[in-house]
Amino acid sequence: MAEPFQVPLDEGDIADLRERLRGTRWPEAETVDDWSQGVPLAYVRELCRDWAEEYDFGFARRLNAFPQFRATVDGVGLHFLHVRSPVAEALPLVLTHGWPGSVLEFLDVLGPLTDPAKHGGDPADAFHVVAPSLPGFGWSDKPALKIGRVAELWDALMTSLGYHRYGAQGGDWGAAVTNALARSGHVAGVHVNFAPVRMDTADPTPGERQALEDLQEFRRSGSGYSAQQGTRPQTLGYGLTDSPAGQAAWIAEKFWAWTDHRGRPEDAVDRQRILDAISVYWFTATAASSARMYWENNDRDLSTVDVPAGVSVFPKEIVRPSRRQAEQRYTDLRWFEELPAGGHFAALEQPGLFVEQVRGFFRLVR
Repeated sequence: MAEPFQVPLDEGDIADLRERLRGTRWPEAETVDDWSQGVPLAYVRELCRDWAEEYDFGFARRLNAFPQFRATVDGVGLHFLHVRSPVAEALPLVLTHGWPGSVLEFLDVLGPLTDPAKHGGDPADAFHVVAPSLPGFGWSDKPALKIGRVAELWDALMTSLGYHRYGAQGGDWGAAVTNALARSGHVAGVHVNFAPVRMDTADPTPGERQALEDLQEFRRSGSGYSAQQGTRPQTLGYGLTDSPAGQAAWIAEKFWAWTDHRGRPEDAVDRQRILDAISVYWFTATAASSARMYWENNDRDLSTVDVPAGVSVFPKEIVRPSRRQAEQRYTDLRWFEELPAGGHFAALEQPGLFVEQVRGFFRLVR
């Protein structure tokens, strides 16, 4: 039985955060004039000052404006948003976030997805949306689970809500869960905005060659976080759970590395939204538990996805397959588009494009 839920936010916890931020023991500045050694000291100090002095802690208020629930599904407590459409025959859709994301990144798309007529769209495109917090993230329980097990929980959650045929969408770890859901027997189709595939194509086009070179550079210089979280998540957790400045820097770097910006993360995502994202991890103390997703799933699954599928490729995404590369994994690929703007946090960076992509694919499988 699902129970209504509201995100708690205690004034004492806010006061503790501010005290910790004001007492931060800072390292010396980097010895370069860019982000190549990590987040610059000046940026982190400015971000943390805003977090302590200017930020309104609106993430809880924004979440609590939507229907939220907690339910125990096969022994695991899950937090989820459940926003029903006014269109009774709307297609159920489960949206799954990744790291360092949360259900917060979907808040700007919930209205257009559930009530398209109110947002200038066609009621025929409506969805009943369920957006769960991954285990170990947000307000869900913190067990260590394989992706396949998470997909089983999602399927059990959706069927418990009366949704025996539904769509699935995700990015990052959410894409992995979405791909695994294709084996459930209840999924009408899957749409992902992050599609790891085998990129070593024979006779690559210039675009395929560039995407492979970018991926190789990511593996060389941008994947240290993944190695740490995948091998020593507990060790990492002590520092990030105790130091808000550390937690802020750990996540803010990804908003710089993975978004479609012109020099600063705020070009792509508003500062308040970045602090929202960091605040979720801080106030739920999920640095270690979310990192365990990497520990449990070091063996990345690239098996085929054999249900109707859609892939949307944003230009600053880590992995950018071509259509022919995507077709090797998604054997019934019915939608493939390369977008003009956006990065890893598609729903947060480009909510309008994200909604268009989700609507466009699912029109083909309703």
